Amino acid sequence: MGGGRGAVDPVIIVGAGPVGLTLALALARQEVPSVVLDDGPGKDEPRLARTAVLREDTTALVERLTGAPLTGAGVRWSGWRSMRRRQVMRRAVFDGAGEDASDGGYGGGYGGALDGRRGGAFGDADDAQDGPAEDSPEPRGAEAAGPAPLHLAQHVLTGILRAALAREPLVKVVVESRLDGVEQDASGVTAHTRGPKGTWWRGSYLVGCDGPRSTVRKLQDIRFPGRTAVERYAVAALRTELPWSGEALLHRLPPWRTAGPSAGEVTARPLPEGVWRLDWLLPPGKELVTPELLVGRIRETLTGWTGNATPAYELLDTGVHTVHHRLARRWRADRVFLAGDAAHLLGALGTQGLDEGLRDTDNLAWKLAAAWHQPSGSREALLDSYQEERRAVVSARLRAADQVLPVLRGGRGLRSYVPGSGRGHDALLADGHLGRGPLGGPGAYTGSPLAAPDDEATVPVDTPPGAPVADVTVTAEDGTFVRLRDRLGRGALLVVLVAPGTGVWERRHWMSAGIMPRLAAAVTALPYRAELLVTESYPGAAPHTVLLIRPDGHLVTALAGVHPAALYTATATTLATQEPTPHTT
Repeated sequence: MGGGRGAVDPVIIVGAGPVGLTLALALARQEVPSVVLDDGPGKDEPRLARTAVLREDTTALVERLTGAPLTGAGVRWSGWRSMRRRQVMRRAVFDGAGEDASDGGYGGGYGGALDGRRGGAFGDADDAQDGPAEDSPEPRGAEAAGPAPLHLAQHVLTGILRAALAREPLVKVVVESRLDGVEQDASGVTAHTRGPKGTWWRGSYLVGCDGPRSTVRKLQDIRFPGRTAVERYAVAALRTELPWSGEALLHRLPPWRTAGPSAGEVTARPLPEGVWRLDWLLPPGKELVTPELLVGRIRETLTGWTGNATPAYELLDTGVHTVHHRLARRWRADRVFLAGDAAHLLGALGTQGLDEGLRDTDNLAWKLAAAWHQPSGSREALLDSYQEERRAVVSARLRAADQVLPVLRGGRGLRSYVPGSGRGHDALLADGHLGRGPLGGPGAYTGSPLAAPDDEATVPVDTPPGAPVADVTVTAEDGTFVRLRDRLGRGALLVVLVAPGTGVWERRHWMSAGIMPRLAAAVTALPYRAELLVTESYPGAAPHTVLLIRPDGHLVTALAGVHPAALYTATATTLATQEPTPHTT
């Protein structure tokens, strides 16, 4: 294959949204040059109604690549509440949230308006429909929800990525360059752009990160089947003071009458500087969302939540967000790949399409880097595994949403037969928003062609093979203590030894003691560059467990002690190579 140190052809990235820019940074971190073809002016229009929710793993990915913390760019939610009519159905508190944050300023309710009493500010017409199974008392306590999601405006995220790229000599961003042709041959890819800087570009590979209407996908004649307008939302970004601080809310069947068409669901998610993004689920159809209708919806919602007159607010941005579910038939066509919205569309029930796009880049970058740096070696199976792994994960996410949507959006459905199903429905909705379960949790590459074979030395840990590893503290090769995620994405596998007690000694004291010399020799003999790390503990791992971790942070295998042959075989399988196992003991 083309590319590599003996060639000068970079990877061509088409599209300069968050996915394309992240991929360029991920490749540069692994010493692979790239050219980013941006069909825009190189600056994004500020849109507070266009935001993204990043989970712990994707937030860490962006922070690692940009070298900048994202906390100041967005808001990490202190908690999550879901309500049905007047009742709090579920409360969740994220890591680091204090007691005040967990209550969110509700006290007994929204200023007395939503405290569970009959009547009040909204009358009792809707309450007559509530049965005891649907309108039960508030939950006893908040559940622990793990690390907080990060909510930020997409143009802010893109700006951070662009600033990092401006400092990166291995990346060239070419603005006002719209792709209109792609040609492939045995050694690389040639792309043609039109516009003020229209020209031919030569690359080793090309990745289409150019969104739902991907030109790359169309030029490769790749089908993009799926469902149109799965959900539709009216969106408003506004600055106001709500009765809680830092918490996100999902409110189903709010107990006030709405103006215009409504599907009876609204979410509120905080942004920096007192700004909130509000999303109202719209009924199926293509009815026009007029400014008058949206302003009316804002006023009645704010009044309903406060229980008083409409509080002061500043409307900053509006929009209509339509969710489509689509999945490209192929994500690879020889030297051309698809990633992000060019490969898949999702977003119903709180799932986050950008999260999946960023995970695409993390998976693809290390595989492209392996092929680019070793052009003489066969990496076809490794490159094929990108589609096999990522498409399977996104496909499972879409199937889960398709199974749940009829239950949640299909009228009475199961509710006619299952007592208390309101809480069950709420649990399904919460999974997508909270980033857990089949709808929202990070995908595991089970059944991957890169999965390590079973070996008698293999032992179970709390992380199953193919799943993302826990972010434990490790001792690096230079003796510093760092987070495990900080060592990812450097073009190397990670070998982590679980060794209690090593944290109190300098690395030089124990590198020559016990099993360390034998493990270090085994790591040196691996068929791919690997970094040896040590941790005091890992969830579910016994002392002297050896973990093999991919550059994207997914576990390959866990071994009971030092087994050079098993470690070598697992590494070769992860790289999709057929190299013979050395006769080591």
